[in-house]
Amino acid sequence: MEQSFAKILAVAGKGGVGKTSVSAAMVRLLVEAYPDKRILAIDADPAVGLSTALGIEVGETLDDIRREVADEVTDRQGGGVSDILQSVKGRLLAAMDKRDGYDFFAIGRPETAGCYCAVNTYLRQVISLLIGEYDYVVIDSEAGIEQINRRVLEKVTHLLLVSDASRKGIEVIRTVRRVADELVMYERCGAILNRVLDKEMLASVDTGNIPVLAAIGEDAAQTEFDILGKTVFDLPESAGVIEGTRKALTALDIL
Repeated sequence: MEQSFAKILAVAGKGGVGKTSVSAAMVRLLVEAYPDKRILAIDADPAVGLSTALGIEVGETLDDIRREVADEVTDRQGGGVSDILQSVKGRLLAAMDKRDGYDFFAIGRPETAGCYCAVNTYLRQVISLLIGEYDYVVIDSEAGIEQINRRVLEKVTHLLLVSDASRKGIEVIRTVRRVADELVMYERCGAILNRVLDKEMLASVDTGNIPVLAAIGEDAAQTEFDILGKTVFDLPESAGVIEGTRKALTALDIL
């Protein structure tokens, strides 16, 4: 494969606003639009919601690998950084879920007691190496702002902020934007507003300096599909989350 710079799409926002549904819709739309491209989906939320939306049963996670490597670093006598990097990279490749049109892995649970700063540095470096092998990377971030510039990536190309029309949800994405402006190198940023009932509600939302890329209304079909345990790939083309996410990706020149 010819090496190229990946378009890295990080999806962030408050919990419960539809962030994971949008992330899953992005994966579907990219797979459909670019069957000849390499696509990577990263579930960076400890709740592993993206895996459920994509219909994937999570096996070994990055956090599992981190724990194993931490034990090895403690017990190992000798061995340099390069050796450890190769070990972690090999385990990541083995743990990755290969799907039709995309690859997937989950970050796993948040860090527990003890400092694994060095190991997390190894993981960031290995992930960066893996990302260099992909054309598109979709990251479903943990709710809030902590993972915008922590543990997984220090640079994204597209920052997509998801919120409903609630004041708290909007405050979260505005905070994420402020933090990202200081700490993250990104090229483009925009908001996707979910569960917007009408134009009046949309007009009442103040996202500040975040351009609104798309607004998605309530979608009974998606709710029903969630209850039935169906995946994003089962949703009809007319589903609100599919149409809204397509509009947002088009506005960002991704599609």
